[in-house]
Amino acid sequence: MFASFAVLCELCANVSGSFSAKFAKDRKARKVLENEKKIQSDSVITTRLGRAVSDSVDRPTVTATPEKHSTNNSLRDVILGGQDGLVNMLGIALGVVAAGGSTHVLIVTGLAAAITESISMGAVAYTSFGSDRDFYLAERDREQRETQSNPEEEREEIREIYAAKGFKGQLLEDVVSTITSNHETWVSTMMNEELHLQPVEQQSLMRSAFVVTVATLIGHLIPIVPFMAVTRTPAIIVAIALSAVTLFAVGVYSAKTLVGDWRKSGLQMVAIGLGAAALGYLIGRLFHTVGG
Repeated sequence: MFASFAVLCELCANVSGSFSAKFAKDRKARKVLENEKKIQSDSVITTRLGRAVSDSVDRPTVTATPEKHSTNNSLRDVILGGQDGLVNMLGIALGVVAAGGSTHVLIVTGLAAAITESISMGAVAYTSFGSDRDFYLAERDREQRETQSNPEEEREEIREIYAAKGFKGQLLEDVVSTITSNHETWVSTMMNEELHLQPVEQQSLMRSAFVVTVATLIGHLIPIVPFMAVTRTPAIIVAIALSAVTLFAVGVYSAKTLVGDWRKSGLQMVAIGLGAAALGYLIGRLFHTVGG
């Protein structure tokens, strides 16, 4: 009986020892696995991508605010219509006065000219700027055909463009590969970087035509309004002075908004405007002299 009890105790001790050894072995294996995971985690952080990800997590998020830039030059349309209307009407007024015409005829003729000329200038602006849009579309269609028929040649042009910008080596090849992988991006890049052409939207055409029409009408009214209020000689003086001030103000605004010296720009606008009006006056005097 004691022998059986001793055998049983020895069996229990062997089982317990085996469980203890297995538990210790499993615990050691888990510890080794945890160390390996930690090493892998550290190695990821030490790589370039890991550092970039880590930095993006650790650093505060900065939201880039897009800058506002105007893509439509409305000042061009204002000068085109306003200067044309003002110089045209001032020349007509001085010509009619020099030819001995009545103030009534001048006002009626001036208002009729203001309306018809404004509509005409708006139509001209639409068709003129529309030709720019058609030219862009024609060139874009040509670039699309060339990238399909001669892809290697066009790809080399992309490479030359960005090599001139300072890209080189593998970075240059990555840029070329990225751009040429998308056909629309490829064509747009060629239009912008090689031909330096920008698309003209239909909305921009309508806006330009409207601005030119309104500016031309206002430009016509500025020299003719004095003839509705005062007599001939004072009206001529006021019309010339008002036109000169308006032209100078437009020139100053152009220089302040875009680039250039405001004094030079203002005086240049006055000289061009009044010079053209003076020609109208001389032609009127010539007709008056010839007509007797």
